[in-house]
Amino acid sequence: MSPLKTTLLLGTPLVIVVVGAVFFVLPEWSATPPDPSSAARQLSSTGSCRDCDLRTAYIRNLDLPNADLSGAQLVDADLKYASMPDANFAGADMQRIQMEESDLSGANFSGAKLRNADLEKSRASGANFSDADLRNADLDEIDATNANFTGADMRDATLKRADLSGAVLEDVQLGGARLERTKLQGSDLSGANLTTADLDRIEAVNASFIDADLTGARISHANLSSAVFGEAKLARASLQRSDLSGADLSAASGLTEAVLSTACGDASTKLPDGLSVPACQ
Repeated sequence: MSPLKTTLLLGTPLVIVVVGAVFFVLPEWSATPPDPSSAARQLSSTGSCRDCDLRTAYIRNLDLPNADLSGAQLVDADLKYASMPDANFAGADMQRIQMEESDLSGANFSGAKLRNADLEKSRASGANFSDADLRNADLDEIDATNANFTGADMRDATLKRADLSGAVLEDVQLGGARLERTKLQGSDLSGANLTTADLDRIEAVNASFIDADLTGARISHANLSSAVFGEAKLARASLQRSDLSGADLSAASGLTEAVLSTACGDASTKLPDGLSVPACQ
């Protein structure tokens, strides 16, 4: 039998010749998990780490206003209790990041991936979340007053007791989201998809739901005084014990006398022709 002959070239397949037969065996390469420590040091020292790899980084209590993390990889990172007002996270991958109780006022999250992120009790007033992916994110008790969520995907997110007063939520996807006791005073939800969302006990005085899809939404015990529902879809939505005083639902579709009989309004409530609502006591 001929002796075993082997040839190994770096970066090429291993070639083994045995009795005239040729076998190609690809070498095994083991992927080494990235070490985020050097990127974390760069961020702490310079305030900028664009496109950095900070996956799984543990950087709690970071005090870094105006930080630039645009395009960074922050998947599974722990940035709890951070103070990062006006930071730039545009286009960053922040899936499953932990940023509870952080100061993110005025921060830019446009186009960022925040699926399953935890921003509970964070302060994000005036922040920009336009076109961000916030599916299944935990935004409970977040202060996002006057924030911009235009075009964001927030399906199945939780925003219980959040303050979104004055926020812009145009064309937002909020299907299946939970917004119990959320403050939406003066907020703009024009064109938003709120199908099957839980809006129990929301405060939505002067809010705009023009062209919004509220099919199957639960809107019980809500304060909808002076809210506008032009062309909104309300089929199978519940309005039990909700206050519609001064609200404009004249162009809304899907309303029935049975649904309205469980709500209340006043003389200034506008409804589609032929429908009525009991007076609030």
